[in-house]
Amino acid sequence: MAVEFSPATLEKFHETVSRYPKKEAAMLPVLYLAQQEFGYLGPEAIDYVAKLMGQSPARVHGVVSFYTMYNMKPIGRHHIQVCRTLSCALGGAEKITGFIKKKLAIELGQTTADGRFTLSEVECLASCGTAPMMQINDDYYENLNEERVTEILDSLK
Repeated sequence: MAVEFSPATLEKFHETVSRYPKKEAAMLPVLYLAQQEFGYLGPEAIDYVAKLMGQSPARVHGVVSFYTMYNMKPIGRHHIQVCRTLSCALGGAEKITGFIKKKLAIELGQTTADGRFTLSEVECLASCGTAPMMQINDDYYENLNEERVTEILDSLK
């Protein structure tokens, strides 16, 4: 299956690249555009971005696989990302992750059967003062406990 940007996203691509002194420097925001357009960054999307950026597919794959903000396979409608770095770990992130796994009956990296939720652990989301925290899609949820997590997940169904 061949993938390519819609005309509107292609325009955003050109505008994004124009803001950088070197095209390669725009790699992260271009990958974000591609993920928004295609839902995830599978091999076809990586090849397409590589061609647009004048880079090898291996180079683009290396960038995609390094950052947890990029998804290399389809994910659920609500991507739950629990921070696991020091402040969140000390604040109980492991307990929160375990609670979500049990509540949704999935493991890390899995998606619920109905396609609603995917669960991941990620590195620092820069909300250390409000640990433990998670990000669902683009929204932050802080000062978590099991009751708060239940409220949040129930509101997303």
